[in-house]
Amino acid sequence: MSLHHGRPYLAIPGPSVMPDRVLQAMQRPAPNIYTGALVELFESILPDLKAVARTKHHVATYITNGHGAWEAILANLVAPGEAVLVVATGNFGTEWAQMARRMGIVVDLLDFGKRSPADPDQVEARLRADRDGRIKAVLATHVDTATSVRNDIAGLRQAMDAAGHPALLLADCVASLGCDRFEMDDWGVDAMLAASQKGLMTPPGLGFVYFNDKAAQVRAKMEQVSAYWDWTPRTQPDAFYQYFGGTPPTHHLYALREALTMLVHEEGVEAAWARHAHLARTIWAALEVWGEGGPMEMNIQDPALRAHEVTAVRLGAPNGTVLREWLEAHTGVTLGIGLGMAPAGDPAADGFFRIGHMGHVNAHMILGVLASMQAGLVALGIPHGKGALDAAAAVVAQA
Repeated sequence: MSLHHGRPYLAIPGPSVMPDRVLQAMQRPAPNIYTGALVELFESILPDLKAVARTKHHVATYITNGHGAWEAILANLVAPGEAVLVVATGNFGTEWAQMARRMGIVVDLLDFGKRSPADPDQVEARLRADRDGRIKAVLATHVDTATSVRNDIAGLRQAMDAAGHPALLLADCVASLGCDRFEMDDWGVDAMLAASQKGLMTPPGLGFVYFNDKAAQVRAKMEQVSAYWDWTPRTQPDAFYQYFGGTPPTHHLYALREALTMLVHEEGVEAAWARHAHLARTIWAALEVWGEGGPMEMNIQDPALRAHEVTAVRLGAPNGTVLREWLEAHTGVTLGIGLGMAPAGDPAADGFFRIGHMGHVNAHMILGVLASMQAGLVALGIPHGKGALDAAAAVVAQA
């Protein structure tokens, strides 16, 4: 017998669970895309997007995903033949580096592995060694979704300033925006990218590139930027369609408007950060107890370095895959795959999984995932410590 019939639950690190209100906001006929209500709606979205990122500067909207936003930010700031320093702490840092190489950019890669955050001191040393100033930008993920490490972006800016280096600081906030504290202006981030499908609780398909005036000045000196990726008309349009490089993503905008209403105006961004932090501690409490009597282990040991929206877990092959498959088949819960933790085809890859806890999540959703996981551990005979659900409930009770 299977108990998975009913509404399934995606406990993956994006696309995240979308609120019913967001889905319902999309259920309407297509609007006039030239004048009227849609224009006014988008004008209301822009200040809220800035509020989530804590910036007074610029934001360009693209019909794309996070990978497209990677390309957009690079296309506006770094020309082929120029150099960047990529600070990698997992799969998404190294993939951003690969994209830069495919664009003809020279990549200096500082890879900190899969279990450690970036070390600002090493970044400072690498920049001090760049006496000719060839490095144009430092690229870093705020949260690498594959490893669940949370990098100290403000610390990287301090390291760059200590080195006296003029490079731009670029941050990937696809996973973290709306979930983990991010202060673009206060932390000295020159340009940042994000996407709609995680903390912003909107279907995949929108990418965002934020940039300050320093980055805008660098863009102005670029000899050529492809027409579609150029952020200039998307932030200084002569006509509404230029915000999007063509036809606007009408129904995504309705969804995004509703999601931002919930995040910015009803809950509040700081309250959302606090909610994600508390729910993350709930999950960690259960994982720690399970690990006391079995192979369960969080990928990032230090809680201060863990992301608040995704937790990468080690369970040993083949237990990670076996547990995921059992949960989906028997409980309707889908956990995230272990991404980039072992080479493709390596059986060790079956020893990892991820729990997504981002966006539209609350206590009963998280406790339901944890209870389902415990059922799977019992059913599969995977050794684990006892009392994990009590530990999780105790954390919820502290709210």
